[in-house]
Amino acid sequence: QQSGRKYNLFLKRRLRIDKRHQSKDSIFFRDGVRRIDFVLSYVDDLNKEWEKKLERRKEFERNLQKAGLELETEDKKESEDGKIFFVKIHAPWEVLITYAEVLNIKVPIKENDIPSMVENPLDCVLFPLRLPEKVMHPEPDYFTAPFSKDKQELYLINDESTFFSPSMRNRIVNYILTRCPYGTEEGKKKFGIKRLLNNGTYTAAYPLHDCQYWKKANDPNCDSERYTLYMEWARFLRFYKEQPLDLIRKYYGEKIGIYFAWLGFYTEMLFLAAVVGLICFLYGLFTMDENMSSKEICDPEIGGEIIMCPLCDRECEYWRLNTTCESSQYSHLFDNVATLFFAIFMGIWVTLFLEFWKRRQARLKYQWDLVDFEEEQQQLQLRPEYEAKCTQKKRNPVTQEMEPYLPLTSQAVRFCVSGATVLFWVSLIIASMIAVIVYRLAVYAAFASLMENTQTLQPISGLLTPQLATSVTASCLNFVIIMILNFLYERIAIWITDMEIPRTHMEYENRLTMKMFLFQFVNYYSSCFYVAFFKGKFVGYPGAYTYMFNRWRNEECDPAGCLIELTTQLTIVMAGKQIWGNIQEAIVPWICNWWGRRKARNNPENLYSRWEQDHDLQTFGALGLFYEYLEMVIQFGFITLFVASFPLAPLLALMNNILEIRVDSWKLTTQYRRPVAAKAHSIGVWQEILNGMAILSVVTNAFIVAFTSDMIPRLVYYYAYSENEDSPMSGYINNSLSVFLISDFPERNEPKENPENFVICRYRDYRYPPDHERKYLHSMQFWHILAAKLAFIIIMEHVVFIVKFFVAWMIPDVPADVKAKIKREKYLTQKILHEYELEKLKERLQCQGDKQATEKEFIATEGRMELSRAM
Repeated sequence: QQSGRKYNLFLKRRLRIDKRHQSKDSIFFRDGVRRIDFVLSYVDDLNKEWEKKLERRKEFERNLQKAGLELETEDKKESEDGKIFFVKIHAPWEVLITYAEVLNIKVPIKENDIPSMVENPLDCVLFPLRLPEKVMHPEPDYFTAPFSKDKQELYLINDESTFFSPSMRNRIVNYILTRCPYGTEEGKKKFGIKRLLNNGTYTAAYPLHDCQYWKKANDPNCDSERYTLYMEWARFLRFYKEQPLDLIRKYYGEKIGIYFAWLGFYTEMLFLAAVVGLICFLYGLFTMDENMSSKEICDPEIGGEIIMCPLCDRECEYWRLNTTCESSQYSHLFDNVATLFFAIFMGIWVTLFLEFWKRRQARLKYQWDLVDFEEEQQQLQLRPEYEAKCTQKKRNPVTQEMEPYLPLTSQAVRFCVSGATVLFWVSLIIASMIAVIVYRLAVYAAFASLMENTQTLQPISGLLTPQLATSVTASCLNFVIIMILNFLYERIAIWITDMEIPRTHMEYENRLTMKMFLFQFVNYYSSCFYVAFFKGKFVGYPGAYTYMFNRWRNEECDPAGCLIELTTQLTIVMAGKQIWGNIQEAIVPWICNWWGRRKARNNPENLYSRWEQDHDLQTFGALGLFYEYLEMVIQFGFITLFVASFPLAPLLALMNNILEIRVDSWKLTTQYRRPVAAKAHSIGVWQEILNGMAILSVVTNAFIVAFTSDMIPRLVYYYAYSENEDSPMSGYINNSLSVFLISDFPERNEPKENPENFVICRYRDYRYPPDHERKYLHSMQFWHILAAKLAFIIIMEHVVFIVKFFVAWMIPDVPADVKAKIKREKYLTQKILHEYELEKLKERLQCQGDKQATEKEFIATEGRMELSRAM
């Protein structure tokens, strides 16, 4: 019976193979001439909604054909699983030129004759990083102008079938699909492929890749750009090569192209920050043995003789300072003079990065014909969902046409619901952070008691202090909570943004971006802000400790400072996020596509069609790029906001980004359906977010150096309180620890045992000793240090901000040569268009009888040419 089934399956396949003469890996209709610009798929399941879906499809496809599109359906019998119908869509020339004018698409009118830039003297050195010219610049540079049906002979139309690139074609077809009606339901006009996908009428809608990624197409008419991208860009072994941005833009559109341009530029700039950060880290490493503070802590005669007050109430014992010897040595790696230099350097680096990116972006805008894109935005990006949901109409004061609008009362209600939801989720994050703090306080006492009383932990007790053990476990717990909250909030943010009904695509993305960024900012950085600015700052002193909820005693910092714990927190969250992100981005799509890829490799080409291969891939989605930006901007926050505590953060980010570029390109080229091409002239609202974080980073790093690092107390001691001229820093540890009389302990705080009958213990603070008349109050040195910290913050912020603004003023946003080229191209384009109009007028002069009126028109056109030349 089993062999019979196999034989029947073989016959079925054989029949299908014999039936087809054309390879089904082709991207053309059965005639081999008309290109497939888009594919719709559906399953004809016989459920209760079957008839309604059938009617919707019939009406939708009828309206597509009325719009001029040509359709060809592949029956389910021809598909691999025998269940899926595929509707192939082709846009003929008339449709393309009609909508090219509607969408204001720029097309070539003349090859660019502006001389190229002067050759870079470093080209010989950078030659190993270069890609072949054909890959970097897949088509000549042209002067372009918006397409007009009436001026077709003006444009360089050599072949109608290739004049519009596949990405332009799928953008035009997608525009039609998103606005095509399919009927009236519940008294409302329904339209758009997005609704049909949501209600299950169609299962997928996508443009086709031009070939398989691992080999070129058999059809000589196919450019096999996907194969080129895979071989030259998407493989990790090409990590040291430049990115073929022009080819990426040509194949995927400007929006994806600008993302990879930004990511590549960010990674290049990170190289400088990573080198300087590594030098600062090495400075700390090589000067570890010269650090007087850790020497005194480790010295048996100094640190071994200093008895510290218990770390928790009742259960903990008195302990000797030299037990934290190793952690104090490691803290010097990140808490040294180089930390201050690196914090100032990163404040200037972030300004250079943002200013040079503006210049790079301006160059791309010119090269990719996006200079006048802003004017197009408002009219082209109206969301179909807005048109469908807004039943009321009013006259547009600019166009004087009736347009849908959302009443002010409805907007207010939606914004209130949206704001309350966002506020609730932000409160939830803060509540979870407080829960983690409570965990830290509760577990801290347990770790302190365990590590002091357990002999088996003695070998590692020097490195793994109670503070560090608490910080590591709390950071891991915090990371898990972050991931869970992220997963939940993503869906909530999309839901509330949909509920607001934004008018344009740009407005939709901006609102969603701000919601997601606000949430992730609080989610990822709140724990780092706690360790940096709150931990160890409000602990009180022995006998008068500060308690959270009157139950848990606040945490103290290590005697060597809190900076090492901030470094630990930052490393775990940042590295954990990057590792998890790469697993999610690379491994999950690969597993999902494993079966589809297996079929693609094991079945004959004429059995497993190009549209079926692409159907089995993952969907990139409208928000695919949004998540990529969000991931990188959160990383940008880690390397700028808290970089004073971890100079190696830029190096970690650099290594991640080298991998990220190839992972993103690999998954986009091999694991995802081809995204619909979209235009974008910049990175959008992310630019403003980066600017805001750059300003905030100066403030946070100044506070970290002042309040989290031990640098200011050391400098105050060095210049004002040191009594040893030969070794100014000797005695610092003894000076930074106050004295407490054990007999002054209240019963709640006093340890159960004091076997060695200690009389005094020491704690980290600047307070008067028990025999002073101002017993346990802050000493004058405390106020001197506080004044020095505040003065340092003001000076550092002003110095860095002045340098930042001066650098930003010195570097123009648009390079001078690009400005000149833009003006030159505008002039030449206008000249070409006006000359074309003059030629047309001359022809009319010869044909028409009313020569006087035509001559006036001719003179007016010449005058307009002179005016544009002067301008």
